[in-house]
Amino acid sequence: MYPQSLMHVNDMYAENKKELSYVVEVFSFLLQRKSKQLAEHSLRVSDYAGAIAARMGLSHTEINTIQAAGILHDIGLLSVPYLVLQKRPFLTTRERAAYRRHPEQGAAMLELIPSCQEVIPCILHHHERWDGTGFPRRCKQLNIPQGARIIAVADYYDHLLYPSDRNVGKTKQEAISELYSASGLLFDPTIVRNFVEILGR
Repeated sequence: MYPQSLMHVNDMYAENKKELSYVVEVFSFLLQRKSKQLAEHSLRVSDYAGAIAARMGLSHTEINTIQAAGILHDIGLLSVPYLVLQKRPFLTTRERAAYRRHPEQGAAMLELIPSCQEVIPCILHHHERWDGTGFPRRCKQLNIPQGARIIAVADYYDHLLYPSDRNVGKTKQEAISELYSASGLLFDPTIVRNFVEILGR
């Protein structure tokens, strides 16, 4: 029989997992309403990020957190006007500033939800870059949370691969070549290497 304290921890974990699943479901619905393309992108990023995390030997809990963060990474875009999203990358200075706030706005949407505390750093920092040129905090290298570094690679690859209003879409090999070019500059080279190994199978 479990000690009372361990039973309490297990109950809390189960409740948090249920709550996080509900949060993911709600925001997935809202993303779908905002943009079907954005919602589908988030699901693919979640799948890629989960596969990378598993390849790197992360724990089951860490993988689940990163997968949830993959779905939620762009929820801050719910606060950005749809026309601004359609105009990228041809934005005015003001529009660009509004767009670049979306990681912080996404993190703020979740800050009062107990089950989302591990997810928040992944969302807040998924536009940081290995060389410190990203946003919102200009973090660099290992100062960027690992989950955010994983999502950054998955996010970039998916934007390269799938056509949009601003991108005709690249072949898988072209996208992999661009990942290699950005490895060690924009992205964690270990994560890029693991992802490319997955894609090569």
